[in-house]
Amino acid sequence: MPFKFEKLKIWTFALELSGEVSEMVKSFPKDELFILTSQVKRAADSVVLNIAEGSTLHTNAEFRRFLIIANRSALEVIACFYLAKQRGFINESVFTEKYNKYEKLIAMIQALIKSLGDDATNK
Repeated sequence: MPFKFEKLKIWTFALELSGEVSEMVKSFPKDELFILTSQVKRAADSVVLNIAEGSTLHTNAEFRRFLIIANRSALEVIACFYLAKQRGFINESVFTEKYNKYEKLIAMIQALIKSLGDDATNK
């Protein structure tokens, strides 16, 4: 029996992107393993995990709170892309591709947050 989050397009998209990030960082220098490599992977995974955890809660307000955290983590991933580009770990083409995908994910998260209403109406 699938869990609720497994049916969410936003979760499957976030999971796919997390895998792409994990593949991308394999080419980063070894001295970044516990710095930028770890940070961007944790942020990408955080998006997936917060969507899953939030979807299993009982109220829209609770789910909304986890989606806000997921949104922040997705923004952190984008900031990591900037650092990776600045340090020469990814080129402009890779940066643009990944940036655009996370921009789409963030728009999806924000739309879902909006659809759940504000905290005052969902308590």
